[in-house]
Amino acid sequence: MADDTGARLTAVPETTRSPEGGDDYLQRRTLRRGSAGWLLLTGLGVAYVVSGDFSGWNVGLAQGGFGGLAVATALMGAMYACLVFSLAELSAILPTAGGGYGFARRALGPWGGFLTGTAILIEYILAPAAIVIFIGDYVESLNLFGLTSGWPVYLACFALFIGIHLWGVGEALRFSLVVTAVAVVALVVFAVGAFTEFDPARLDDIAVDTTALGANSWLPMGLLGIWAAFPFGMWFFLGVEGVPLAAEEAKDPVRSMPRALSTSMAILVLLALVTFLAATGARGADAIKDAGNPLVVALEGNPDLGWLKTFVNYAGLAGLVASFFSLIYAGSRQLFALSRAGYLPRFLSLTSRRKAPYLGLLIPGAIGFALAAATGNGPRMLNIAVFGATISYALMALSHIVLRRREPGLERPYRTPGGIATSSAAFLLALSALVATFLVDKDAAFIALGVYAVALGYFAFYSRHHLVASAPEEEFAALAQAEAELARD
Repeated sequence: MADDTGARLTAVPETTRSPEGGDDYLQRRTLRRGSAGWLLLTGLGVAYVVSGDFSGWNVGLAQGGFGGLAVATALMGAMYACLVFSLAELSAILPTAGGGYGFARRALGPWGGFLTGTAILIEYILAPAAIVIFIGDYVESLNLFGLTSGWPVYLACFALFIGIHLWGVGEALRFSLVVTAVAVVALVVFAVGAFTEFDPARLDDIAVDTTALGANSWLPMGLLGIWAAFPFGMWFFLGVEGVPLAAEEAKDPVRSMPRALSTSMAILVLLALVTFLAATGARGADAIKDAGNPLVVALEGNPDLGWLKTFVNYAGLAGLVASFFSLIYAGSRQLFALSRAGYLPRFLSLTSRRKAPYLGLLIPGAIGFALAAATGNGPRMLNIAVFGATISYALMALSHIVLRRREPGLERPYRTPGGIATSSAAFLLALSALVATFLVDKDAAFIALGVYAVALGYFAFYSRHHLVASAPEEEFAALAQAEAELARD
């Protein structure tokens, strides 16, 4: 046994050695374990996404019409389902706060881990900045507090909700669950009301572009419209992959993570189906394709549903708050994990007496507020977030494929149905979605690439030489390398 230990220690790559990697280092960087059971984790998964049901997805009607968006949503739903099943297996193998970065670190090495973690950070820092702008628009449209400017709302949201996260993860997730439940109930009530106005003839009422290949009433922008609608089909599911970021704070993550991921995905599929059909069929695809608040517009054809419009307006605000709140959580945990392992400055992973990564919450919050106040361009920031998300999806799916092939004997408490075929489908669809982002917003894609380039420069010239060997993700990878070398000997 002593010989094995020595071999494992010598197998740790030199670039991961750090004088700050001892017990005291990790004690100052610990999260509150056992704070979330499968129900809170399921609520977190739905909370990440639920704002997308209230607005944003409808722009896909302008890109591909009802048929194009329907096919795109089905394909993106399949991508997320395959990805979620793959992540369920990976999170049972490595239940740490690193989430997708930790999986990629094990499968693809330090470069793969950093590429994945950076893509996830782009998603989870930009998405809250975009959503807080939408919250400001809602507050202004509802004439709440007499506000006519967005930045006080942005500041209040970041300050209040970061404060709740600093209070404690259990309290934060319970708050998120309550707000998410309100939003989900509102979507169901909306669908019941909207279906009373449903008319199938309204689904395909967008004018047909006769010059487009394969164009017809169901595909008014032709076959290419399906591809262009991919990013908007993603809005029904974008963020659910962040559930594994709560692994270190979960109760029995090996069992609760797969259960929470599959349950939240099932709920999201159902919400996507009823919201998409009810809203489009109630008023028509053409009427809601450019609406900032499509569910409210969908109800404008019937004056008797005025009460429901008001209800949906306020519920939409609740949905935005739920997603904003949960995405702040996800971004802080990804930043925490990357910092703790030395990929980003280590001080960012320090935790408070209540075991909250306070700098990991405050600094991204400050960046998000600054971006929101300076630009006011929510759609652009969401497009950047989608670009980062698609890169991370491809790399996480690839991680599952690599680990299945390279380490078939690895203990897997949960196994992905379909195995490599499932993660391969997620990988190919993620690459297709990545290319589709250039069809929708080239500027957003190139901005994201610029951020990526700066981050990679930092990693190449500095942080890859200062990784922390005792961080969970690094230790797991080092032990795997040592065991492989022992097997060869």
